[in-house]
Amino acid sequence: MSSFGPLLADTTSNGSDSKKLRVEDRVGDAPPSRVLHIRKLPNDVSETEIIALGLPFGKVTNILTLKGKNQAFLELSTEEAAMTMVNYYSAVTPHVRSMPVYIQYSNHKELKTDNSNQSGGTLASGSNSSDGCGTPSSPVLRIIIDNMFYPVTLDVLLLKIFSKFGTVMKIITFTKNNQFQALLQYNDPNSAQQAKVALDGQNIYNACCTLRIDYSKLVNLNVKYNNDKSRDYTRPELPAGDGQPPALDPSVVAALGKDSGSLLGALSPLSAAAAAAAAAGRVALSGHSGASGVLLVSNLNEEMVTPHSLFTLFGVYGDVQRVKILFNKKDSALIQMADMNQAQLAMSHLNGQKMYSKIIRVTMSKHQTVQLPRDGLDDQGLTKDFTNSPLHRFKKPGSKNFQNIFPPSATLHLSNIPQDITEEDLRVLFSNSGGTVKAFKFFQDHKMALIQMTTIEEAIQCLIDLHNYNMGNNHHLKVSFSKSTI
Repeated sequence: MSSFGPLLADTTSNGSDSKKLRVEDRVGDAPPSRVLHIRKLPNDVSETEIIALGLPFGKVTNILTLKGKNQAFLELSTEEAAMTMVNYYSAVTPHVRSMPVYIQYSNHKELKTDNSNQSGGTLASGSNSSDGCGTPSSPVLRIIIDNMFYPVTLDVLLLKIFSKFGTVMKIITFTKNNQFQALLQYNDPNSAQQAKVALDGQNIYNACCTLRIDYSKLVNLNVKYNNDKSRDYTRPELPAGDGQPPALDPSVVAALGKDSGSLLGALSPLSAAAAAAAAAGRVALSGHSGASGVLLVSNLNEEMVTPHSLFTLFGVYGDVQRVKILFNKKDSALIQMADMNQAQLAMSHLNGQKMYSKIIRVTMSKHQTVQLPRDGLDDQGLTKDFTNSPLHRFKKPGSKNFQNIFPPSATLHLSNIPQDITEEDLRVLFSNSGGTVKAFKFFQDHKMALIQMTTIEEAIQCLIDLHNYNMGNNHHLKVSFSKSTI
């Protein structure tokens, strides 16, 4: 697999930078910074391997490698993400190629890319970082996939790859010159920039399905249908088009060229999951070759967390099969999802979120399955089997729930509301979960509504407490995260 393209070159020949770095090597107690100093890296380590250390904790916005020194500087999008990464790795020693590496805060607050300098990166405390291509003005990426030996679908593009770098708003897939291509729109240009820097030239599967990424001249995609060829995640109410190809906006057609009208017949979400599972061991970008669908969740609030609360939260992103809170380490749990796709989706959306006042860490586990306790053994209710739960959101093929998977947000979507329930009833119900209701809006039929809490943490708590809440007359409230705001 090809490594990340050299975002920044070795700067050891740059005198001023070398002086800064020699000073920093001796400093171990720098104040928190979103730039982290990584030492004792193996020889010839790739930027892919270094970036992989930071991705579970947030967006990686820049990197500077010092190959002659076996060191690197990694910049995360926020100081909080960097602090979480440092705190986590202070308890769990990070390894690259089975060698321990050491991570500490840098004295520098930012990595700056100097476009006029061939050596690439410098350390600075000033302007915004860039990837050397200039600041993109468009949040839309044009993606070409070379050597496509395995099927690549809209959902694979979104769920497995691009959603790690920001909120994906819209995708259109098509064929041009016998190549599978896609237009993908983020909610902001910076997310598009980060995705391009990290993914251009990467293989989706080992030795094939190579991503070629450029910025599109378009700034907005107009999607008419939500189906297996196009998707507008901001408008889940769009029709499927009766299986017909989505009608492209004229400006999109003009930008793609005359022969872009034929659209690739991609797989359904369920088929995409099956195709990815069949390619187990070939998945390159996940960094877990042959990984199972088991997640390790740590830094839980052991006084509050239960198997059911984890089932409810992680069930937003897949069908949870089993949950085990570890007997000797009750701030950690193993969660077995239905497949690896769902596990990676849950990890990308829930890692770094707050649950019961603690920022949880979600990583892939080495375990292939979650073992149930032996017959007759009392494990204090720490292990639960949810395999046959009626509350699975994705067990029905073609369910609309596949189109309504969104990151945690302060706004919740409510459905299955009884006709006699008022706005005030729902405001009181959600306020009693410990949060503050900022806004509320009924849909026209009053069977659905949006409710906005003050924070994402409050919304997570309300979802855990009130999803499947019995509203009377066998009406069980359905709660999920919304893309909308009120």
